[in-house]
Amino acid sequence: MSHIAIPIPTFPGKQDIEIQVIINNEVKSLHYKVELFYWDECENPQGHRADCISDMLSHHDPNWTVYFIGAPTDKFVPITFVSKESKKWMQVH
Repeated sequence: MSHIAIPIPTFPGKQDIEIQVIINNEVKSLHYKVELFYWDECENPQGHRADCISDMLSHHDPNWTVYFIGAPTDKFVPITFVSKESKKWMQVH
């Protein structure tokens, strides 16, 4: 799969992103969302942050899959998800 970087304006909190692409006259919609996972919401705040992310993601909506984990801050880590329907379309055939 090819990649194209598209700048997205920064908004605080959750972002719901839908992108329409046209490739060889075929229109497809790709659906992403960005959520902020706050460290103070970890069940074990003294544990390793990777374990915290894993635990928080285990409770996430199964219709979405992790696409990208952004750079963490002292307060949160931004995680980009792609809908499973969009991900199916992105798979190499």
